[in-house]
Amino acid sequence: MLKSYVVIAFRNIQRNLSYTFLNIFGLTLGVAACLIIFLIVRNELGYDSFNSKADRTYRVTLHALDFNSNVSLAITPAMRIDFPELEQTTQVFYEGDAMIKIGENRYNEHNVTFGDEQISKVFDYQWIAGDPNTALKEPNSVILTESIAKKYFGKADAMGKLINFENELNVKVTGIIKDLPSNTSLPFSFLISLNSIENKLKGMMGNFWAIPGGSYAYIVLPKGYSVQQLNSKMPAFIKKNWGADIAKVAVLPFQPLKDIHFDQRYINNIITPTSKDTYYALIGVALLIIITACINFINLATAQAIKRAKEVGMRKVLGASRPQLIKQFLGETTVLVLFSVLLGVALCALFLSKAGEWMSISVDASQLTQPTVIGWIAAITLAVIMLAGLYPSFVQSAFQPVDSFKNKNAGSSGKLTLRKGLVIGQFAISQIMIIGTLIVARQMDFFKNQDLGFDKEAVISVGLPDMKKRDVFNQQLAGYPGIKDVSFSSGAPAFNSNFTSFSSVELGFPKDDVTEYKAVDEKFTDMFRLQMLAGQKIWKKNEKDTVSKVVINETMMQKLGIQNPQLVLNKHITLNGAQKTTIVGVVKDFQSESKHKKRRSCVLEYNPNRFFMASIKMQPANMSETINYINKKWSALYPENVFQFQFVDEHIANFYKQEEKVYIAFQLFSYIAIFIGCLGLYGLIAFAASQRTKEVGIRKVLGAPIASIVTLFTKEFIYLIAIAFVLAAPLGYYVMHNWLQNFAYHINIGPGIFIVAIVSSFIIAALTISYQAIKAAMINPIRSLRDE
Repeated sequence: MLKSYVVIAFRNIQRNLSYTFLNIFGLTLGVAACLIIFLIVRNELGYDSFNSKADRTYRVTLHALDFNSNVSLAITPAMRIDFPELEQTTQVFYEGDAMIKIGENRYNEHNVTFGDEQISKVFDYQWIAGDPNTALKEPNSVILTESIAKKYFGKADAMGKLINFENELNVKVTGIIKDLPSNTSLPFSFLISLNSIENKLKGMMGNFWAIPGGSYAYIVLPKGYSVQQLNSKMPAFIKKNWGADIAKVAVLPFQPLKDIHFDQRYINNIITPTSKDTYYALIGVALLIIITACINFINLATAQAIKRAKEVGMRKVLGASRPQLIKQFLGETTVLVLFSVLLGVALCALFLSKAGEWMSISVDASQLTQPTVIGWIAAITLAVIMLAGLYPSFVQSAFQPVDSFKNKNAGSSGKLTLRKGLVIGQFAISQIMIIGTLIVARQMDFFKNQDLGFDKEAVISVGLPDMKKRDVFNQQLAGYPGIKDVSFSSGAPAFNSNFTSFSSVELGFPKDDVTEYKAVDEKFTDMFRLQMLAGQKIWKKNEKDTVSKVVINETMMQKLGIQNPQLVLNKHITLNGAQKTTIVGVVKDFQSESKHKKRRSCVLEYNPNRFFMASIKMQPANMSETINYINKKWSALYPENVFQFQFVDEHIANFYKQEEKVYIAFQLFSYIAIFIGCLGLYGLIAFAASQRTKEVGIRKVLGAPIASIVTLFTKEFIYLIAIAFVLAAPLGYYVMHNWLQNFAYHINIGPGIFIVAIVSSFIIAALTISYQAIKAAMINPIRSLRDE
């Protein structure tokens, strides 16, 4: 019997090749898209899950004036003494970018990290060479990832080789590990023993408030030990080690390792956190795509069912029962679905790495062989068979023999209503995808192009390894025609890295709060076109001038309880608990972080001891030539270092990498969903044209113009699109409005987006329908009337 079903299935495929192709192609695209989305979401939601102790691993954080992922280096040693019951504790210092020297060659590298010898007992690394228990025990040791070892040492054994860091530290390779998964919140390429820089960090070891950027602490709880138990002991721990005053204002929350990538409260993360809602939305997109593909299948199958009415009638006359017919038609569906799934998996394997590249995610075809993924493929297959096969099977098996022989359209009444409903659902899905894509696109445009409060165009930032040569560098750049201006600071407006405390008893603000701090020179305000609201800009400090003067932003002014900028001038604030400063100016707020967060209070001060970076404003023409000139002068001053620069606008774009991924995904999968819907629509209009061949012929004989015949085929679908829009518009608004709430600053969803969505739907449908409609209208009436 099974063999018979398969044979009949293939005969029907041959008999209806065009409809079969549309079904298989739609299902193939749907399955491939779902698998790609599944692997992407699995990667993103599985951050740090590759660690076997991930469920018991926590990052120690600080909540005092803000949620800070960095903590004092004093905390880990104290926890080891006071909490011996902890399974592991480890301290990490993330350096980030650094210059390395191998032999006489110098290179800039990223993700340079320092860690103590306990780190390999907290995180799971796949060791290629070296002993995980001792690799970081001795000072001046380094562990390399496999790709870095191959990059610099090729096929030679990297173990024991020497690498110089920042012209200061010579380290020996004591271990090589497999490259870390892309979904880790603690990435590194070089892991250096933390005790290699203990002299550099010694001054910070005892001070609770000495919090170097990049300092992270992790703990592993023993099995059966709850984090609540540890939390209850922390106030006493802080009081014992750093006093009652600090215990009143500081908390050390324990952040689950798996939550780090999704917790957007914290500052100073290595990787920008993102909302889980983003990936839940992608799961929703996958469901919409597969539903669209199934709707196609159902619509085309039920339409084809009318052609098979006589076959069903004959089978029933010959004794076939309805369950047997259901099995037969479900079997045919299964053959088509299995074939589509196989093609879908192959298509997924073919394009997976490309999709990962577009979204900056490491996914590849090898993951398709993992048990979880195979189980997901089986689940998709079963779901599609049930969704796409059950209803057509019941419809086809329900035809009555007498009606089947009397009327080839037997059984068509009633199904038309459902088919319309499915078409409405398909159009609604397409419109939701269009609305979502438009809103994400506009939000991305808002991120990149809206007013940030400063001028970011044609500005590069260059680090200064030795600030003593700053004036010489400035003189060498002055007068070059491609350079407009040069400013020295602790960082350009968008480079947010330094924070300090502030208070003002004079203004009734006695308790410390946190503020961003920027050391800037006298050119900073003009070069970045910051807008002064009151008072003076920062000017070059005279050596005899002992009074510290600062400019604050609007947000700080409002925190101090003042609304009029003139009224805050010459008032005083205390920075870092000790430094009394005079406010001499107020600057309009500028964006120093992403628009995920509200603008922070900020203090600008002339402080040449913290001028670590040069910001260089260039002429738009011949920028590459200008950068080459800057490189030449910089490299001559710092021959022991490697020139590296970054455009300020590119740095800002990095704030929105996660959103860029979402935008690319929405674009890619929206096009797929819309295309699948078009396939189904094309198939339906082709079937409708074949069913109404005689009617078209009679209309043409009676003088109907081609336009009226095209309208005959299109008007019903235009009506369905309008109904679909009524359903899609509020749902699309609700979903995307909730997504926008992840940002402190976002666009407003206006009526223009919905107008574009409905017009786009009409255009897409018209283009899809027009070919078949015009083709039907152009047929010679004689041929139409002869056709039975």
